[in-house]
Amino acid sequence: MLLYLAETLRDYLSSLNVIRYVSFRVMAEFITSFVVCLVVYPWFIRALQSRAVKQPIREDGPKTHFSKAGTPTMGGALIIVSILLSSLLWADIKNPLVIFTLITGLFFSTIGFFDDLRKLKSKSSKGLSVKVRLFIELAFVVLIFFVFLKFYGPKVRYDTRLFIPFVSVEKFWIDLGAPLYVALGALLIVGIANAVNLTDGLDGLASGPVLTSAGTLLILAYITGAKLGSFDISKYLLIPKVVGAQELSVVASGIMGATLGFLYYNAYPAEIFQGDTGSLGLGGMLASIALLTKNELLSIIFFGIFVFEALSVILQTGYYKLTKKRIFPMSPIHHTFELLGWPEPKIVVRFWIVSLLLALIALASIKVR
Repeated sequence: MLLYLAETLRDYLSSLNVIRYVSFRVMAEFITSFVVCLVVYPWFIRALQSRAVKQPIREDGPKTHFSKAGTPTMGGALIIVSILLSSLLWADIKNPLVIFTLITGLFFSTIGFFDDLRKLKSKSSKGLSVKVRLFIELAFVVLIFFVFLKFYGPKVRYDTRLFIPFVSVEKFWIDLGAPLYVALGALLIVGIANAVNLTDGLDGLASGPVLTSAGTLLILAYITGAKLGSFDISKYLLIPKVVGAQELSVVASGIMGATLGFLYYNAYPAEIFQGDTGSLGLGGMLASIALLTKNELLSIIFFGIFVFEALSVILQTGYYKLTKKRIFPMSPIHHTFELLGWPEPKIVVRFWIVSLLLALIALASIKVR
């Protein structure tokens, strides 16, 4: 919104030209979303407490979690709202990549909201049916991604080629074709959105990997779409080119700011939980940016913590159905570390460290190519 205002008034107020620079709007969006969360959360927490919006505790979970009963949940609603508001202010809201990301994030957050609402009404940790929820999510992503690919793909030089990490785009790629590529994109978005949801089981645990993933995507989005004068960054670095992808770096900075503002109140011991409302929405946005910047395979590296958590659940569930035995004492995997006697803050910080290392490995792929 402010970008178009600056374009309109730049002949009268030359100082507004600074808004045209992506680097300025990245910083502005980060500050905006961070301040909104930092300032509004105290009121939001009191409002949730007054309405008894309290986190249901998993009955078969670690005993240490019973002390968290009564902590307000659905705090992720403010995260998503702050990202949307700051993006409307600072990002190019006509950019189809931005529209796709924000709509996807809002949709997944809405699904999470109804899931949280179901848990509150039933006063248990069981929300919507997993099969029904996954079907709705997959159907939505397939539809919106197919529409994007057909009507906007050619405009932004986005195609169905799959590029291999650490390899030059000029050397090797696989063209999957529209049906298979849409299926892959849908699986990536739905999978990561739900993986972030599974990771959000300890105070501050999901926030660290969200921050490192968003920071990685901020850099990848910028170099994928930006040009410095006549210098094409993506061509120089031998990575895929997506026209307008630099605007996604503005959205990524909003995710970082909002998550950091939330973490101020979610750090151990948490004053508020984000619930499925926040974790599904954040996961949907992060995965959308990874997909739209042509980092479908590379994202598996910097989303490593989320993937690890999701795999622990899939393996545990599958193995138990086959043998009636468990691979891990408890899944997701962070609960296993709790049962081994690791203090919650230690688990969280160590997961953050691994997430940071994975982000650095992913970013190293830029130069290795």
